[in-house]
Amino acid sequence: MSVMTPININVSKEHAELYKMAIALSAQADAAASDAGLPALLIELIKIRTSQINGCAFCLRLHTGDAIKKGETIERLAVLSAWRETSYFTEQEQAALSLSEYVTGIADSHANRPLYDEAAEFLTPQQVSAVTWMTVGINTFNRIALTSSYPVAPKE
Repeated sequence: MSVMTPININVSKEHAELYKMAIALSAQADAAASDAGLPALLIELIKIRTSQINGCAFCLRLHTGDAIKKGETIERLAVLSAWRETSYFTEQEQAALSLSEYVTGIADSHANRPLYDEAAEFLTPQQVSAVTWMTVGINTFNRIALTSSYPVAPKE
């Protein structure tokens, strides 16, 4: 059974300079996270968790593959969407995931303030800032991929 994907304007091609700016923002956010002492695997977990929340199949496939290449386990990836109910993740990882959920669900920021407070207990101010910027970056790419209907099909 073939799935029909709607044809939308690919905004990354229509305004390529803006897309390049999004890439630069994301790269700088990743560098800030690394400089703040956040491990490469955690950076990928944040991108995956945010993409799970937003339902972005393109980014999920991309960053899951990147995480596996960097040494992430299938077992941890399998439970990432239910991370609060597991003991797989360190306090730092839990704090970063909590903060990324807060930033992604910003429309409910007043009700979800405990997510931010939780994160601030275990992350330095530089780490809070870096996770916030990384989450802003991946949310941007989720929105670009979803509104542009990036194709996601099995690789041949």
